[in-house]
Amino acid sequence: MKNFNLGEVLTRAWNIIWKHKILWVFGIFAVFARGGGGSGGGGNSGYRYDSSDAPFPTDQFERGFEQFGQFMEQNLWIIFALIAFIFVLSFLFYALGIMGRIGLIQGALKVEKGAESLTFAELWSESMPYFWRIFGLNFLIGLAVFVLIVPLVLFGVITAGVGFLCILPLICILVPISWVVMVIVEQAQPAIIAENLGMWDGFKRGWEIVKANAVNFIILALILMVGGAIVGFIIAIPIIFAVVPLVLGANILDQTLTPIYIALACCAVYLPVLYLLNGILAAYIQSVWTLTYLRLTKPSEEAPVFAEENA
Repeated sequence: MKNFNLGEVLTRAWNIIWKHKILWVFGIFAVFARGGGGSGGGGNSGYRYDSSDAPFPTDQFERGFEQFGQFMEQNLWIIFALIAFIFVLSFLFYALGIMGRIGLIQGALKVEKGAESLTFAELWSESMPYFWRIFGLNFLIGLAVFVLIVPLVLFGVITAGVGFLCILPLICILVPISWVVMVIVEQAQPAIIAENLGMWDGFKRGWEIVKANAVNFIILALILMVGGAIVGFIIAIPIIFAVVPLVLGANILDQTLTPIYIALACCAVYLPVLYLLNGILAAYIQSVWTLTYLRLTKPSEEAPVFAEENA
């Protein structure tokens, strides 16, 4: 296990993305390739809905909805076309996310090799040759997770929740395994790009690096996951402030929909800022992983020493 200056890596990553702000754009792209998400529901808060309380004519709405349903039944091709459109759009956004991830890795590698400036066109063109390898690696890992998780969820649903108690020990095992796989992938990606490896060889290279520096990666992964979660929560606070009052005051929505319009307007205004801040966070985290790969794969005597840059 090599000596690893975690503080230097964390500081250097910030210096890189602050000086080369074009990486923020690739960070915004990279957000599109991130999984996860959730939704929440609320109770009725003791309020019983009555159609006569609605601030808009529900009868017309229900009739219009029924007519729309009949139209869709008579034109099933629209449903298939919509599904195809969503699939293509999802693929394009995910592909854009993969290009963002590759661009961030390329940017960090180029800066560490001495590049003084980075351009969008340069990073984009140099990232293209690695697209299918990085895409394939992430797709196969995601597919494996999907194949493992879906049967477990179905089992829990079919057994009315009892199955979740039975598979709880298995879930407790799968969670840390998924973290390990995530860390391996984060080292496999820069290995594929820096060493021009194939998908499988890149994954094996990532495993070798992680296995040889397990303690370093445990500490780094905890810092990035906990720190990233905290920063992500802080970034989302304005959205929470816009939505929570609606949930708490749901009983007044029978009188007016103005609070909903205000909340949607606030979210729409904040959305570009949200993507920008998440893009900066993604750029920073990806740069940290890339620098970690460089520091742990170079001989100690070749490890570069950089003077701290002015922010």
